[in-house]
Amino acid sequence: MSARPVRPFAVALVATLAALLAALIPAAGAHAVSRAVQGGRLDWGLKSSFQSYVTGPVAKGGFQLKGGAATVGGSLFRFHSATGTYDPDTGAFEAAFSGGVAFHGHQKPDGTHELDLTISRPAIRIEGGSGTLYADVVGRAKDTGRTTSRPRVPFATLGLGGIDMRGGGSPLALTNVPATLTEQGAQAFAGYYPAGTPLDPVTLSVDVRSAPAAAPSPSPSAAAGASPGAQTPAGQGAFTDAAVDWGVRRTFREYVTGPVGQGKWTLAEGAQDGGALFRFPQGKGAYDGRKGTLDAAFAGTVHFTGAHLDLKLGKVVVRVEGGKGVLSTDVTTGGDTKPAVPLVEFDAAGLKAEGALATLTEARATLTEDGSRALGSMYRAGTEMDPVSLAVALDATAHLPALPDLGSAPATPAAPRTTASPAAEPSAAAPRSGGGSDAGLYAALAAALLVPAGGAGWLLELRRRRARAASAAESASASAAESASAAESASGAQPGHP
Repeated sequence: MSARPVRPFAVALVATLAALLAALIPAAGAHAVSRAVQGGRLDWGLKSSFQSYVTGPVAKGGFQLKGGAATVGGSLFRFHSATGTYDPDTGAFEAAFSGGVAFHGHQKPDGTHELDLTISRPAIRIEGGSGTLYADVVGRAKDTGRTTSRPRVPFATLGLGGIDMRGGGSPLALTNVPATLTEQGAQAFAGYYPAGTPLDPVTLSVDVRSAPAAAPSPSPSAAAGASPGAQTPAGQGAFTDAAVDWGVRRTFREYVTGPVGQGKWTLAEGAQDGGALFRFPQGKGAYDGRKGTLDAAFAGTVHFTGAHLDLKLGKVVVRVEGGKGVLSTDVTTGGDTKPAVPLVEFDAAGLKAEGALATLTEARATLTEDGSRALGSMYRAGTEMDPVSLAVALDATAHLPALPDLGSAPATPAAPRTTASPAAEPSAAAPRSGGGSDAGLYAALAAALLVPAGGAGWLLELRRRRARAASAAESASASAAESASAAESASGAQPGHP
């Protein structure tokens, strides 16, 4: 009949169309699986004029870094150890970062502060062309003084105009993305700013892995819970692995690398740089959980050099007894070494054994009289120094907390930032009722996604591949017709000193 000769051609046509569609549209099974984000940093100043207000002559306050957060670039806070997922096909991105910043100001007679705000664990979520910055926020309301704790607050919306998140490589970076305070963020921000207020732009860089990575080792911010198991007073005798984390003093580090110090630091003998702290590893000594005592010596040196500066710290020793700790080091200045100087005292009441790990996390530390003299009276005795963290492996099964993971260096550094005037910030006498004078400060900042170089060439190559696939499909149509089947990532310094 007339219909019979048509069938082979119909089958061939269907096979050809199917092959073409397979070449142009990825099959469901070939869809790229979301990749793991593991390691990276987020740089954000929250609101630079707020920082100036907190540390200025009205609030007379400051801030403290928490959980391994660091400062960078003058007025940026660096959060670390990104974890999350990224889908290069859709551009969906989610990453959580570790660390926090606690602001305080307007001290009251009882030692508490009217201004008391902690921002921690920021997270970025981007999907469908919109982005949000989340954060855990603990703050005291400006009007009532009531303290509230809000986890994962959608704090700011991100201006993603012109950014295509699809097809990114590793490291994946966003630079100076505008951020705007949300309604929920305004409430969590203790009422200092209304919704819609421009915040500092956000810059991030994360490593993207092709397959989900194993869960990261706990960061210093989670050291107290780093090893599972019931808390026990046991754990005594000699140990052969421990680490002490200490950054000396944040403002001192900033002074060394700043325009006045014009210097740097060099680590040797095993010391490691954790961004906001130095790790002195390979601790050996004795720990008694029942008595709460520790005596340990650590490896590593840090050498600060710069204009009129030559300071080396090494042979770190930590002793704990009666809930108090002392950190001592050899101090070398200008070739002259003072051995075993007790530099800082710290509160060691929190030193506890849990499972096979004994830890102390970010214990408040102050400079001793001997430490002040050894540092050339750069700081007065009693000056608050960087906190001290300890981790002691009580047996071979214990794993020491990991250092902050900053990921790979981004391909392009963050663009310079403009610091707003503190004059626009709220004062104790005049409660804020509207936006600051820096409103719209970052409206002109361009946001850019760093995609792999040669993006245009990549598109051309994709088109060539599709053309080749279509050609192959056409040449295979005859055999397909015959078979009819187919198969398919604080202050305290002396005047003139940092």
